[in-house]
Amino acid sequence: MRLTVVGCSGSFAGPDSAASCYLLEADGFRLVIDLGNGAMGPLQNYAGLFDIDAICLSHLHADHCVDLYSYSIARMWSPAGPQPRIPVYGPAGTRERIGLFHGPEGDAYGLAERFAFETLTPGSRSIGPFAVTTAHMNHPVETFGFRFSFGGQTLTYTGDTGETGEVARLARDCDVFLSEATYLDAPDLPPDLHLSARQAAVYAARAGAGELVLTHLQVWTDADKARAEAASVFDGAVGVAHPGHVIDLAG
Repeated sequence: MRLTVVGCSGSFAGPDSAASCYLLEADGFRLVIDLGNGAMGPLQNYAGLFDIDAICLSHLHADHCVDLYSYSIARMWSPAGPQPRIPVYGPAGTRERIGLFHGPEGDAYGLAERFAFETLTPGSRSIGPFAVTTAHMNHPVETFGFRFSFGGQTLTYTGDTGETGEVARLARDCDVFLSEATYLDAPDLPPDLHLSARQAAVYAARAGAGELVLTHLQVWTDADKARAEAASVFDGAVGVAHPGHVIDLAG
């Protein structure tokens, strides 16, 4: 199982990174996790434009989903003709939400011709070769965290979340914990929105995760300070995601 960070900038694209997008590969299957603004361009550096097998969207904020509409245009107008539908797993209303990027009247019907939309709910399912567990996170819109398992290895991704016990439960004994860390720790952080690097590390320690990788840092968040803040709480390996960052989970 291989994870490639395509984009990891929090809330909006930065000068050096697109917004959230990750490519997870195993057994020849390519799964895109989130497709935020600016991500479709660099994604093509790591996979052929039409070599994606499925897409998971953690939630419907633009920095995690907006480039799905651009991808629908590419699949529709390929010189080789319209490409076959692929599954898109997302919260309720994903097709309608993405369709509104087309215009005020939406394009839900057209999107349904390009993607097979599947509504996520908390629980377990299979996506390609991956065993996937989903849980609700603590964010202003319906948001899912994911636990992906393959070949005896496990990756947990928080999506966006404020503090919630579901994070540690989803990350229990995972090999790699890819956690949002939008903030540096400070008094009076906004509740029920995002995590600080320290909070992410607390969950990593509580879950017994093998490795913590911080992501979704905003452009003004100092990555070195975020790493140090997390390392003061979590004894395992701590990394900070960056575009092109590859994590191989042996299995």
